Amino acid sequence: MPAKYILVTGGAGFIGSNFISYFLNVFPQYHLINLDKLTYAGNLDNLKESEKNPRYTFVHGDICDAGLVNGLFAQYDIGGVFHFAAESHVDNSIAGPLPFIKTNIEGTFTLLEAARKHWMSSPGQAKPGYEGCRFHHVSTDEVYGSLGETGLFSENTPYAPNSPYSASKASSDFLARAYYHTYGMNITISNCSNNYGPKQHAEKLIPTIIRNALAGQPIPIYGDGKNVRDWLYVSDHCKAVALVWQKGRAGETYNIGGRNERNNLQIADTVCGLLDELAPSKKGQSYKELVTFVKDRAGHDRRYAIDAAKLETELGWKAQENFESGIRKTVAWYLKK
Repeated sequence: MPAKYILVTGGAGFIGSNFISYFLNVFPQYHLINLDKLTYAGNLDNLKESEKNPRYTFVHGDICDAGLVNGLFAQYDIGGVFHFAAESHVDNSIAGPLPFIKTNIEGTFTLLEAARKHWMSSPGQAKPGYEGCRFHHVSTDEVYGSLGETGLFSENTPYAPNSPYSASKASSDFLARAYYHTYGMNITISNCSNNYGPKQHAEKLIPTIIRNALAGQPIPIYGDGKNVRDWLYVSDHCKAVALVWQKGRAGETYNIGGRNERNNLQIADTVCGLLDELAPSKKGQSYKELVTFVKDRAGHDRRYAIDAAKLETELGWKAQENFESGIRKTVAWYLKK
């Protein structure tokens, strides 16, 4: 029996490429089709270990291209979707929101429509042989807005997005929800906290700290550095997504968080301390001396924190890495690179 074909969108990006590597190793019965536009955030070097696998196929293209997407569903008889593709950098969404609206909203709509046409004969009725097909939509905790000093985001937290990025992701979540409730499609959604780990794009906080420190350049920290995020090691996220796709309840949302709250100053302090240990400055000074405060980001949410209890209790998931173990692996990976 031939392998079942699954579509992964945005698989050349940070999380997507880590997911493809994990999924190919753990699920030998599936063939992955990776559709990626290869914008600045996509890099085929992230997929070196996967591209030689006979169960992996790369397709260069845009998720907004309905002809291409429908063609892939027909050509490969796609039986599942992992939708990672998104414009995701908040600063870029502030400077130019249009690509976020097109990719995150229009692109999600295009994928949902293609899956609906391929899998469903009518609302609430799957075509014979397509009853088990599932669409998993990957989203962010930023759709919930900002927390005060206490409290956690749960799956029941009202949406309150504060940036063009988070607003576009909230819109895509609502589209996925609508396709479940209106058409009866087998859809799951996950909202994750801040990911970190190998292959992350250079523009993000932790790679920026590492790169600037090693170059002896100022390490920019927004505002007072007290903005808090819940940090999730990327491999833990990948395992959670695969588990939700396998065993999650249709129509449900699952929050994925590492229970590792840190503010940006703590992140910089930890990363610089590891660099002091693993790659000491030739000038004999601590990299911590390079930390520089810069003007705060417009509309900068103060704190995010995820309650992952639903995922932990229903599906038995638990993050394998705490921040100390995950960040050491991350810094070591960048130094080796």
